[in-house]
Parts: sequence; structure tokens; C-alpha cells
Amino acid sequence: MAHTLTPTGRASDAERRPALDGVDPAALREARCELAACFREAARLGLSEGICNHFSALVPGRDDLFLVNPYGWAFEEITASRLLVCDLDGRVVDGDGEPEATAFFIHAELHRALPRARAAFHTHMPNATALALVDGPPLAWAGQTALKFHGRVAVDANYGGLALDGSEGRRIAQAMGDADVVFLRHHGVIVTGPSIAEAWDDLYYLERAAEVQLKAMASGRPLRAVPPEIARRTHAQMRAGDPASARAHLDSVMRRQQAAGIPFDA
Repeated sequence: MAHTLTPTGRASDAERRPALDGVDPAALREARCELAACFREAARLGLSEGICNHFSALVPGRDDLFLVNPYGWAFEEITASRLLVCDLDGRVVDGDGEPEATAFFIHAELHRALPRARAAFHTHMPNATALALVDGPPLAWAGQTALKFHGRVAVDANYGGLALDGSEGRRIAQAMGDADVVFLRHHGVIVTGPSIAEAWDDLYYLERAAEVQLKAMASGRPLRAVPPEIARRTHAQMRAGDPASARAHLDSVMRRQQAAGIPFDA
């Protein structure tokens, strides 16, 4: 299912150095470690699918370079040093390998069109993807966890097959608009955030909200939605604490991985 990207030209050593000029090495290292920890935790939780699916994050201080996983490696194999730095034209400016084709065409166009999306996580995680396969709004606003996403969700209803050129990525970016989460009909989900930690936090809780909703739907009894005013108020309460909560969540993930000897930071 995964596809190799036809290289548009690999940056030479002479080209790579200027490409990373002005990038804080410590900040880049931190972003690498955080993103690698997200891959490892997603794998542990069963949110990945073979060597498909991809996470990306803009390089700190840059809107034209992004970190992404290389083609051919499963989420549980990703380390900080294994991540690639690519430009928006598909050139690898740091790292070994190439991005998977759909990873590049989706993530480059998302970051190009929506620079507020400092991180973008695309998965076919089973519960959220299941809600992308049914008619109607994906989330029913019936559970508290789902209210974290109230007013933040878009639906891309026009599935166009694999994203093997930039047009599909541009269409997905347009469908996302001002939302932070887009359900891709017949496909999966993309979660974006202003930081790696916030994208991770949303990815985790989106899957949990979808899991609980599917269990309730399986009962065969009607779902009871939270009244709209209470849904809006609860959402605002959640969002007020989200940046700090997300940071603490990812810190916890990284501590637990370090304690377990998982070499995400290698």
C-alpha cells in the first residue's frame, strides 16, 4: 500500500548546510525526540498500520522545512535520528532515505497551506477511521472526551484515491480550512496542532472518543447528545488547559518510554 516517492532531487552536502542555516540544533533535536516518542507510543497503542501512515512537524523556526518518517520503517522502529528533514519541494536536506509518497504529498501541502499546523499526524487508527466510513457527522457530541473537539472538526467528503500528487494534498488542506481535525471519508484522519505535544494529545483523545462512541452505537440504543450550550462551555473549559495538559501528557509518554528502555531518542 505504501509508495516510494520519485525524488525531485536530493540536496547535495553543499546545499544541505545552507538549508539548515539559522536552525537551533538543540530545538531541532528536541523536536526529533518528541516526534519519535509519538511514533513509538502510537505503535504501542495500535494506532499505526504497517509501514503506512505518517507524522510530520515543521522544523522549529522554519515554515519551509519539516520532519517526517522515512519510507519503509514501521512506527515502532522510528528514532530521533531516523527522521528526515524535507523541504516543501520534496528534497531531503537531512537524514537517510526518502519520505513515503503520500506522506510527502499530504504533509508538504498541509504545511504549505496551513503554517499554523506546526505538526500534522495522519493515521488510519481503527476507531476514528471507522467513523470516517459512516454517513453523517463523525462525532455525536455525546461523550465528554469528544467535547474536546467540538467546533474543531472538518470532513473531507470527496475521497480521491491515493495522494500520489500535490493536488490531493491541496484538496485535503482546503477541506481542513480552520479546523484542527479532518476526517477523510473512506480513508482515515489527520490531526494538526500548534505543537507536537498538542497534536499528540488530540490524536490520543480523538481515538478514545471514537472508541467510546462506537461502543455506545453498538448497543443499538440512541445516542444522547450533550445539550449544545453545555457542549460549548465544556469545550471552552477543556481548551483553556489544553497546552499545559498536552505538554504534561507527552512528557509522561517520554518518561515512560525512557524507563522502559525504548530508544526513541537514539
